[in-house]
Parts: sequence; structure tokens; C-alpha cells
Amino acid sequence: MNDIIDIEKDESEINQLSPLTWAYIGDCIFELYVRTKLINETRLKPHELHIKAIKYVKAKSQAEMLNNIYEELNEEEKDIVRRGRNTQNHHLPKNSNVQEYMYSTAFEALLGYLYLCKQNNRLKEIIEKSIDSLENNN
Repeated sequence: MNDIIDIEKDESEINQLSPLTWAYIGDCIFELYVRTKLINETRLKPHELHIKAIKYVKAKSQAEMLNNIYEELNEEEKDIVRRGRNTQNHHLPKNSNVQEYMYSTAFEALLGYLYLCKQNNRLKEIIEKSIDSLENNN
């Protein structure tokens, strides 16, 4: 992916971005990962792919995944999660409660931050652990 998308900001600029900006790109990265995983592992039709993907990308699942892996995060990552969780978001969740939405935003902020800082190995590790934790607990 890095071959087709250039991230032009350095880490100091990325640190100055709003956690909601990190979450904005983190949402996209996570959804792309999940969709690619489903295409690689199944032979489902597009509607079925969508239904299956929702199980991973909905706020409740993201909040649960973050809770499952939280103790495996380093202090910098926990700080990013805290910033993402505490950011004022005036968007009201449709299919989740406010707490789930706050934690899902924190999860997406962490993924977005790692992506923007080009910490791709750690990003992949966290996504894989998150998905595994959800699958093993359900």
C-alpha cells in the first residue's frame, strides 16, 4: 500500500493532528484490512461480505477488541488510545451506546496514528491480535 499512497507528514505533524483525524483514517485502514481478509479467506458474494465485515467494524466489536488487547499496548499506544477516547465528538452513534462509540473511536485513532507514522508492522500486529481476540471470544 505504501507504494501507491504517500504519507507526507512527519511524526511531529502527525502528533499535532486531532485524534478524530487519526480515527478518520484508522476507520478506513481497518475496514480495508477486514474486507481484504474476507476476500482472501472466503468466496462470499458482495452482500454477504458486507454482512460479515459489519461484525468486525461495528463500534461494539471495536470497543471489545480494544479492551481485549489493551494490556498488550505500550505506554505511547495507551496514551494515543486515551486521547482518542477523550476527544470531544459531537456525532451521536446510531447502533451503539456512547461508551462503545468512544472506545471504538479510540481503537480507530490508534490504528490511524500507527498508519500515518508508518509503523506498519505494529499496525498489522495490533489488527491481527484484535481480530483474533474477537474471534476467540465469540
